[in-house]
Amino acid sequence: MSLFGKRKTADDVIKEQNRELRGTQRSIARDRAGLEKQEKQLEMEIKKMAKSGNRDACKILAKQLVQLRKQKTRTYAVSSKVTSMSTQTKLMNSQMKMAGAMATTTKTMQTVNKTMDPQKTLQTMQNFQKENMKMEMTEEMMNDTLDDIFDESGDEEESQDIVNQVLDEIGIEISGKMANAPATAKGLPAASTSKSGITDDEIERQLKALGVD
Repeated sequence: MSLFGKRKTADDVIKEQNRELRGTQRSIARDRAGLEKQEKQLEMEIKKMAKSGNRDACKILAKQLVQLRKQKTRTYAVSSKVTSMSTQTKLMNSQMKMAGAMATTTKTMQTVNKTMDPQKTLQTMQNFQKENMKMEMTEEMMNDTLDDIFDESGDEEESQDIVNQVLDEIGIEISGKMANAPATAKGLPAASTSKSGITDDEIERQLKALGVD
């Protein structure tokens, strides 16, 4: 907990640890660089003593060189360990975030399950299906009725056209016969004129000739 009473989060702690690990890595790298510098100096001293024939000094310096190289090897091992710790810290942070996301999802699912009533939801779906079926049946009945209306209207119109055609043709025939009929004598009753016109039998023959019974 900080001076102002603000509690550190897991992310804050992990960030601090990562900064410390990076600082440790830099410190190890500086130490290694110093050891490598000392290593070169010892090698030069050993060569110098060897040229002068001082074997005892060469042995002492050689032991120092061995210890120094061991220490340099240790710095590599420590650096590798620090790198591994940094990687583990990042993995832990990732796992904590995933766990947090799962916890949030679980709470959301629990809230939804508490709010949702399975029986009520099922009843709503069944009612929807029933009303949808009713609507489809009503639509189908309306379509059938409209089809029947339009079909009958078309048949009636077609029948009227045939009748009109027949009557027109009969009228033409009647006019032709009337034009060719002999003129009636003056002073005769009007009934004699009707006799010279088209009879019922003639009209029936015209209808049969046109295919109308």
